[in-house]
Amino acid sequence: MLSPFRLAAKNAQKLHNSPFNPFYHSPFSRTAHAGMEVFERVTRKYEKPEFGITETKIDGKKFAVKQLITKKKPFCNLLHFKKDDGPKQPKLLIVAPMSGHFATLLRGTVQDTLPFFDVYITEWKNARDVPLTEGEFDLDDYINYVIEFTETLKGNCHLMAVCQPVVPVAAAVAIMEHEKNPHHPKSMILVGGPIDGRINPTMVNSLADKKPIEWFEQNLISRVPLNYKGAGRKVYPGFLQLMGFISLKPESHVEKHREYFNHLVVGDDESAEKHEQFYDEYLSVMDITAEYYLETIKKVFQDFDMPHGKFTSRGRPANLKSVKKTALLTLEGEKDDISGIGQSKAAMKLCSNLPDSKKQYYLQKDVGHYGIFNGSKFREQVIPVMRKFIEKHD
Repeated sequence: MLSPFRLAAKNAQKLHNSPFNPFYHSPFSRTAHAGMEVFERVTRKYEKPEFGITETKIDGKKFAVKQLITKKKPFCNLLHFKKDDGPKQPKLLIVAPMSGHFATLLRGTVQDTLPFFDVYITEWKNARDVPLTEGEFDLDDYINYVIEFTETLKGNCHLMAVCQPVVPVAAAVAIMEHEKNPHHPKSMILVGGPIDGRINPTMVNSLADKKPIEWFEQNLISRVPLNYKGAGRKVYPGFLQLMGFISLKPESHVEKHREYFNHLVVGDDESAEKHEQFYDEYLSVMDITAEYYLETIKKVFQDFDMPHGKFTSRGRPANLKSVKKTALLTLEGEKDDISGIGQSKAAMKLCSNLPDSKKQYYLQKDVGHYGIFNGSKFREQVIPVMRKFIEKHD
C-alpha cells in the first residue's frame, strides 16, 4: 500500500539531492532529503542479503574465501566458506537460527571465526519460496537436518548453535549419542538459547507462555500469497516476527532513526552508513513454516520438554542424559534480554552423564543478546574461549 508513497519519496530525494537544485546546500533541502530517506528505508521491502565474504587473514596473511554449497536440501543449504590454500583447521558448523532473519545475520560471526576455523553454516530458506510439493517442515525435520549435516562432515566437526537452535541442536546430539551414531560431533557450543526458558524468563518467554497454542495458530499464521513459489503454504510471516522484535524495545529503534535523520542532515556519512548497514540486515526477514513455529512454541516455550526430560523426535528420545562423549560449552551474555542468564547453562546440569572435564560455562560481561556472537567483545573475548575449548576437544 505504501509503494506509491515510497516511489514519490525516492523522486523527491533526487530533487533535493541534485547539484542542479539551487537550494541543494540549504538547511531545508538537507532536512527534506533526510526525511524522505528515513521514510523510504523504513517502508522498503528488504530482500535476502549476501554474505559478501571474499577473504580472511590468518597470522597477517590474506587468504581468498569461496562460498560453496556443500549440501542442498529443500529448506536449507549447507554453506562452506572454503579458504584457497588455507591451513588445516577444526571444522566449525554454525547452526543459524530460523527465527525470522536470514543466516546473514551471523555474517560477523562467520567473518570473525574464519581465521581460526574451517567454517560451515546452515542457510535456511525463506518458506515463501519453497513449493508445497516439497512437503512440510517441522521441528523434527530441523533436527534431522542437523543430524544429516553433521554426518556429511563425518562427525569431524564442532556444532555452534546460536540462540533458537540450541534446543534442536542439543536434541540432535542426544539422539545421535543414544543411537550410538559414529558421526556425532566432537563438541557443541550453545549460545544464548532457551534450553530451560523457566529460568530468568524474559519478555520473549512471557509472550510465548501467555497465550494458548491455539491463539498463535489463529492470529499469527497466514498463507503465502499467489505471487510466490510457496503459494498456499502456511507460514509465520517474517514481518510479524520483525514487529515482535521491534516491540521489545520500540523506543530504542525510534531513537536510532532520529539519530540517523540528524546524521543525514549534518552530512555525517560514516555514522549514517553504519546505521544503514545494521538495518539493511535487521529489516531483512523471512517466513517460517507454520508447523515448525507452532511446534517450537509448544515444546520449547510452553511445555519445556527439554528440561523435563520428555523431548522426543519422531519417537526417538532426545534426553540430554544420553550425551556422554560430545563436549559442551555454554555461552551467555550478562545483559541478554532475549534469553535470560541460566537458560543455556541449564544444559550443563541436564547432561548429567557427561564428565565435568568435558563441560565449560562462560558468561560474557557487558553484552546483550547479539554481543555474545557478534561485535568486538565476541571477537576479542568470546572467540579465545571457543578456541581453547575446541583445541582441547578436537
